[in-house]
Amino acid sequence: MKFSISQIVLTCCLALYVEAHNVLVPAYSRRCFYEDLNKGDEIAVTYQFGDRNPESYSQLYGDFILYGPQNREVLATEKSSSHGDIKVTAPIKGKYEYCFSNGENIPTKDVTFNVHGVVYVDVDDENSNTLDSSVRKLSKLVREIKDEQGYIVIRERTHRNTAESTNDRVKWWSVFQVGVVVANSIFQIYYLKRFFEVTSFV
Repeated sequence: MKFSISQIVLTCCLALYVEAHNVLVPAYSRRCFYEDLNKGDEIAVTYQFGDRNPESYSQLYGDFILYGPQNREVLATEKSSSHGDIKVTAPIKGKYEYCFSNGENIPTKDVTFNVHGVVYVDVDDENSNTLDSSVRKLSKLVREIKDEQGYIVIRERTHRNTAESTNDRVKWWSVFQVGVVVANSIFQIYYLKRFFEVTSFV
């Protein structure tokens, strides 16, 4: 099968793109990013909040908001979420802004996110049997799996920190229990020894 130059250029223009990021969101602040979209283009943002502190074991939460280019109308928002998957089709051409905010006094909070964009092509069209459509569908699935693996790494880090913290607490509680048992044993030996002491009166 031969492809003309115009078909190759069109295929390149219709190809999916993905950008992976990990940024720090300081306490009581927000980080914003921009995408230029045409009418009918799709933007999909997947994200997960985490903690750069290696000793942290709690799941962090944050806010996500997507603004349109006209009067900064809100197209999508997620409040106090640990992760999310937002998909929006651009109603008009313009610069779209999406922001991640940290409303807590946690200076080590970060967010890992991926931005997928596509010039409008219905990759889920079941009637499309072309090779190009199949490649786009496969590419979409591979990127979704890659994103999910990235988020699993963050979850594993949080859960590992939780397990290590729990193990540390169990260790010190066991040491405390051993100390109590030893102290109680010494007290009992001393106390019972008094019953067997022979006292003589002159």
